Amino acid sequence: MSLQGHVAFITGAGRGQGRAHAVRLAREGVDIIGIDICEDIPSMNYPNATAEDLDETVRLVEEQGRRMVARQADVRDFHGLQKAFDEGLAEFGRVDIILANAGIVRLGPESDFLTEWQDVIDVNLTGVFHTIRAALPALRAGGRGGSIVLTSSSAGLKGTASVQASGTAYTAAKRGLVGLMQCLANELAPEWIRVNTIHPTGVISGMTQNPVMQAMMAEAAAGGQNDISTMQNALPISILEASDIANAVAFLVSEQAKFITGVQWPLDAGFSVR
Repeated sequence: MSLQGHVAFITGAGRGQGRAHAVRLAREGVDIIGIDICEDIPSMNYPNATAEDLDETVRLVEEQGRRMVARQADVRDFHGLQKAFDEGLAEFGRVDIILANAGIVRLGPESDFLTEWQDVIDVNLTGVFHTIRAALPALRAGGRGGSIVLTSSSAGLKGTASVQASGTAYTAAKRGLVGLMQCLANELAPEWIRVNTIHPTGVISGMTQNPVMQAMMAEAAAGGQNDISTMQNALPISILEASDIANAVAFLVSEQAKFITGVQWPLDAGFSVR
C-alpha cells in the first residue's frame, strides 16, 4: 500500500471507525496522531468514548508495531485541537493523511432543539473545518502530497424523512462536507493532495450500539415509524463493521488510489440506490 513511515491525523480515534482507521493504517506502517473528546456532550443521548477507550486504541496501534500520540481534544475547540495536533507533529515531524472522522447525532425525541442543532453542526461540520485548518499547513509544507478523507454519511447523499433538529442537522452537515471537500480537492490537486468524502451506511460503533438506538431499531423492525425506519440497505446486510470502512479508507489514502480526488464514495451496501 506504500504507506510505510507515513503519519495520519485522526479525530474520533477513541472507538468505532476512528479506532478502526488507526489500527488498519498502523498495520500498513503508519504512525498515528489521534484525538477524541473523551467526555459526553449533554445534548446527545448516548455516551461518547472514554479516556480508557482512547488508551485502548493506543495499545492496539502499538500491537501493530507503530506509535501513537493520543490526546483528549474537542473538535469544536480549534485552539485545543491545534495544540493536540502540534504535539503529535513535534513527535513525528510530518503528517501525510488527515481523517476527519469525529461525529455525533441524537436520534429519538428532542429535548432542546436549538442546542441539539448547534452541537451537531459544530461537531460534524465546523469540527471538520477545524481539523483541516489545524493539520493542512503541515501537510502542505511537507511537499510530498497527501490524502484527506472526510467522513460523511449515506445521509450526505440521500436525506431521509425527519423534522427532528439533530437528524436534519446531521444531514445538512454531512451534505455540507461534500461542498467543503470539493473546494479543497480543486485547490489542492496541483500539490498532489487528494481530498474525498466517504459515505457509510450504518456502522457498528458507540453511535449505533446503545440503548436508545437499539430501542429504535426494535420499533422499526416491528413496523413502527421513526427516524431509522426508512433506512434500509439494498444488500441483505443491516449494518457494517468499522473494519469494513477502514479497509476502504486504507485503499483510498494509498498510492493505489493516487488518481482519485473529489469523489463522494458510498460505502453503503447499496443504501443510496434504493
